[in-house]
Amino acid sequence: MALRSRSVFASLVVASILLAGPVNAASDSYWECVPFARLVSGIQIFGDAYTWWRQAIGRYETGMKPKLGAVLCFKPTGRMRLGHVAVVSQVITDRIIQITHANWSPIDGSRGQIEKNVTVIDVSPEGDWSLVKVWYDPSRDLGSTTYPTYGFIYQDGQSQYAAAKTAAVQVAQNAANRVVAAVRPGASPLQMLGQVAESTDRIAALIQMATGDGSTDKK
Repeated sequence: MALRSRSVFASLVVASILLAGPVNAASDSYWECVPFARLVSGIQIFGDAYTWWRQAIGRYETGMKPKLGAVLCFKPTGRMRLGHVAVVSQVITDRIIQITHANWSPIDGSRGQIEKNVTVIDVSPEGDWSLVKVWYDPSRDLGSTTYPTYGFIYQDGQSQYAAAKTAAVQVAQNAANRVVAAVRPGASPLQMLGQVAESTDRIAALIQMATGDGSTDKK
């Protein structure tokens, strides 16, 4: 179950970005960091981001070492008074990771956007991830700002797999909404058919991946 959960999670992060695509000005999609981290990680903690660490104690394993699917919990600062939470999507080295999170960088002038595989570097003196730098899209750089963190909240295999299935359904719904939006006056029948077929194929593949339904080719 644990191996399957990790595989589903990693695939889901990629698949969700492929299906969701960029959010344009006409979209009503706006993500706060907390509900997005909860959806993707399966860690059932509610409330402001800075409260997650305290709430996690006794309910989830916590630590100072990055792991795939763990939630990095940021402390509140003057510019970020409610803290921040982000999900680890890749562990590159013991001091470099990538995260997938929401509502950090404004993308095309819009906040509430989802960013995948954002680089984070541990700059703490002790190498314990208590102080980090985070990639900021508008400047296309890590910049000079450092952010204190509490550490990582780790998933259990059951919550991780449940989160993957829940997120798959939401991603599929978003994709379906895009199909409906694509079928509009002025589009040719062949163009509409191609868009619908492509999107529904992706939805079916995603649901099969998340739920374990369907056969898998072995090569």
